[in-house]
Amino acid sequence: MQGAIVDAACTISTESREQIIDLGILPILKISRDKQGVKKPFSIKLENCVLTRPNPTLSDWRKFQVTFDGQAKGLLFELQGEAVGVALKISNAAGHVAEPGLPLPQEDILSEEMRLNYFITLVANEQPLRAGTYFTSVRFKLDYF
Repeated sequence: MQGAIVDAACTISTESREQIIDLGILPILKISRDKQGVKKPFSIKLENCVLTRPNPTLSDWRKFQVTFDGQAKGLLFELQGEAVGVALKISNAAGHVAEPGLPLPQEDILSEEMRLNYFITLVANEQPLRAGTYFTSVRFKLDYF
């Protein structure tokens, strides 16, 4: 058994804390021709949102901001493994691209339970392409305002 008590507007659903996203098998010709693979959706589900702070001297939470962090390859996320010439791009539903370690624009907290939708895409990174397997780890952090 484990748990935590935190001072935050929402909790992150257990289904969203650790996700494995399989981007499947992609022909090297598609990356060479289109400079990217298919956008794969994923989401972070927030639960139990309470916008009123326990300390009445502090203003209520109205917005949140998500930061994705991992090994950077310029403005993209670097991959490990045998594949070369590709990196990972993460974008939100509004089309804003996440840069490693930099927060996305603030968004309003709209309801008690919400799902934050994102896309992950394998993209060419200006290096010569080489086929092979790849993997990476990306962390996310939510800040409330």
